[in-house]
Amino acid sequence: MGAMTEWWLDFQDTFYRCFIEDDRWKYLVRGLGNTLLITFFALILGVVIGVVVAMVRASYDKNKDETRPGFGRWLLGFFNGLCKIYLTVIRGTPVVVQLLLGVFAILLFLGNDVVIACIVFGVNSGAYVAEIIRSGIMSIDEGQFEAGRSLGFNYIQTMRYIIIPQAFKNVLPALANEFIVLIKETSVAGYAGIIDLTKGGDIIRGRTFEAFMPLIAVAAIYLVLVVFFTWLVGKLERRLRSSER
Repeated sequence: MGAMTEWWLDFQDTFYRCFIEDDRWKYLVRGLGNTLLITFFALILGVVIGVVVAMVRASYDKNKDETRPGFGRWLLGFFNGLCKIYLTVIRGTPVVVQLLLGVFAILLFLGNDVVIACIVFGVNSGAYVAEIIRSGIMSIDEGQFEAGRSLGFNYIQTMRYIIIPQAFKNVLPALANEFIVLIKETSVAGYAGIIDLTKGGDIIRGRTFEAFMPLIAVAAIYLVLVVFFTWLVGKLERRLRSSER
């Protein structure tokens, strides 16, 4: 009984020093806010980049054999080449290296580390979103393109009004999972001095010299976020399946 009482008193003391004393819990709240902010805007940017890159790549793959030689074919091939370079570089280098380059070199002129993190993670996410959306576009039956032509749409209008909406519906669960992965990927933002959730726990550890409790708190918050968004993704998938019946 005495050992249990001593453990409980030690727990209370550690909890007080880690979270209550000097309002250290605010580091976690601020970090969580930055984590969600970076994730949200990075996902929006990633989807925009991903749609553009996917449309260029899918258009080239579908039309490279049918397009007549000329400036239009050369231009499409040029942009397809740029997209392939982008995908190779972004997916072939670690996101933490991209973040450090963005914060300390390439995007230093912006002067706001959170904004830079949104851009870097958005560009990184865009490379993966592009392949997700491209697979969705390539899965659409060729008859849908012919239906667009029969309605008088040109290629861009067909992609905008017919193909992209269907592709989005097919890949929406995968995009939602990319959002969940992105939440966890932002945990490296602290390497660039950005106070995200992980960095908030690390600051508490540095102030109190207690590693277990603040890091367990960080892990628990990430777990709650992932479980919550996984539940939302599952609900979304069930709704999509029911709408197809």
